[in-house]
Amino acid sequence: MEPVKNASSKGPIGVFDSGYGGLTILNEFLNDFPDYDFIYLGDNARTPYGTRSFEMVYRYTLQSVLKLFDMGVHLVILACNTASAKALRTIQQRDLPRYDAARRVLGVVRPSAEQTVNFTQNRHIGVLGTTGTVQSMSYILEICKFLPDAVVTQQACPMWVPLVENNETDSEGADFFVRRDLNLLFSRDAEIDTLILGCTHYPLLMPLIQKYTPAHVKVLPQGEIVSASLKDYLLRHPEIDKKCTKNGTCRFFTTESPEKFDEASSVFLDFPVKSERLHF
Repeated sequence: MEPVKNASSKGPIGVFDSGYGGLTILNEFLNDFPDYDFIYLGDNARTPYGTRSFEMVYRYTLQSVLKLFDMGVHLVILACNTASAKALRTIQQRDLPRYDAARRVLGVVRPSAEQTVNFTQNRHIGVLGTTGTVQSMSYILEICKFLPDAVVTQQACPMWVPLVENNETDSEGADFFVRRDLNLLFSRDAEIDTLILGCTHYPLLMPLIQKYTPAHVKVLPQGEIVSASLKDYLLRHPEIDKKCTKNGTCRFFTTESPEKFDEASSVFLDFPVKSERLHF
């Protein structure tokens, strides 16, 4: 087995997503960690992950993680709910010990699930996500680790990601699908008081989500939660923090067209991006 390169040198924090949604997580990182270096990798050539099998999501995610390791990264954040749900555990338990036990890969599902403890009053929790995330049952499993008696109701929203990526968040179609999916969710449990946005694209639909969500329901977007979790993690693991370079830089890589990535990223970020093409 070929060892991972750059085993001893310091490097940036890696942020991986199957496409563009992870940019909402990265944006929070850039605000909260202005001195740190980041590399963002979007596997846009093979997106979406949400409808792919566990095996394919795992293979694609591992391939991207190892590429980031070879680029000097010691800590990778899977800023993708599907990858976190379908690939993270296997990578942590099986692959890291084989490739480099000193490196770390973290996801977005567990931090989001953990925060429900601080918000729910009646332990009725709703989860919105892609088909893959919902089918994985990862949110139910993680939430019940913190709240064993929680009532968790999930709703797959397969149209939401395409609406965001096509910059149609203000369209009639977006209004229809957000209203429909939220009505379906609350019709199955009208007692939900906490709602997890289990996809990094969904914060861009927040005005519509709030429009069709009862006023008393707390909506939890992931960016702030995951960024706070990363800050806590680095404080608890100074040995990992010491391996992170701090020059305030951010580089962007895509497996598809850089021109397309740069244009689409404007939907998620308020500054221009100049990405590079990455070949596996």
